[in-house]
Amino acid sequence: MQPISECALLSTAYHAPIQYYSKLFRYKQVYIEQWENYQKQSYRNRCHILSANGVLALTVPIVHTGSKMCIRDVKIDNSKRWKAMHLRAIESAYRSSPFYIYYYDEFEKIYQKPSVFLWDMNQAFLELTLQLLNIQPSIQLTNNYHEIEGPYDDFSQNIHPKAKFSLPDHSFKNKPYFQVFENKFGFVENLSILDLLFNTGPEAINWL
Repeated sequence: MQPISECALLSTAYHAPIQYYSKLFRYKQVYIEQWENYQKQSYRNRCHILSANGVLALTVPIVHTGSKMCIRDVKIDNSKRWKAMHLRAIESAYRSSPFYIYYYDEFEKIYQKPSVFLWDMNQAFLELTLQLLNIQPSIQLTNNYHEIEGPYDDFSQNIHPKAKFSLPDHSFKNKPYFQVFENKFGFVENLSILDLLFNTGPEAINWL
């Protein structure tokens, strides 16, 4: 199904799910909201991968400074050894996948850099992932909250890890692909883009 309009609005996200990246592939213009308030338990600082024990949520810890924090100002809590934990989890989940050896080092380089703000790190991962997917979407950041010229499809809230917040998306269809632990758990839909990349490599674009 074709998008309703030519523009889409997305939030920032940490290794966003496949649904998120399908918007970057299908829409002529994508805006990323940079003036919203941080929302906990969302993909802004969380992703889902498939491990030997099932679906695993990886969460970036943040420094809470109040009830409302502009997403651009959210700082990562680096007092916790979260980077080492996430890298170990990704390695364990995907080291036997077909394209792990081609992509893992590229992601590791970003993890090894000092990370202060969640927004900046997410943008770095986004740029790398688009490069690996070999897609070049037209992306702009909002100048003010939800300030976009013309009609647009708003996915900034409803691409969400919790089903009660995730609205129906008729322009996205989950299509099965090879997964390392598929024999154990069956095909698991809409995981992090990491799952699609490590398992399908250059063919990932066919699922977007």
